[in-house]
Amino acid sequence: MIRLETLPGDKGTQEKRKRIGRGDSSGHGGTSTKGHKGAKARKGTHQNAQIEGGQTPITRRMPKRGFDRSRFQIDTAILNLSQLEKTFEDGATVDFEALVKADLVPGKTPRVKILGMGEIKKKLNVTVDAFSASAKEKIEAAGGQCKERMPLPANA
Repeated sequence: MIRLETLPGDKGTQEKRKRIGRGDSSGHGGTSTKGHKGAKARKGTHQNAQIEGGQTPITRRMPKRGFDRSRFQIDTAILNLSQLEKTFEDGATVDFEALVKADLVPGKTPRVKILGMGEIKKKLNVTVDAFSASAKEKIEAAGGQCKERMPLPANA
């Protein structure tokens, strides 16, 4: 009966152990296959896993911790009543397009809010995203109208 352990192995399946550091004529003498100097040539050492060869390590590329709202905040252009008083004529309609045309807000700003700093005597029909309470009061007291285009969330 043939047993598994008695079968001869195929030729070349068992590789001979590489003996290093046993003289130059062995082919693995001298530096013992480790090359010249450097951290990898020293015994018992290895390179720090954080070192990425000049590239910024992943631990420095990632945020430290916590949450940052800046990605989710909505840009809002802030205007005061004094700016509207200077720029627009009596009875004018003030909306986003008119504000962009008058160079009061950049065209890419998604929202506009009017604050009540300054006085207004002109009758203006204002349609923007939000008003402060004092701005709304002053515009309506001057005989104008306030319309909210798109109500802002509470944090704006």
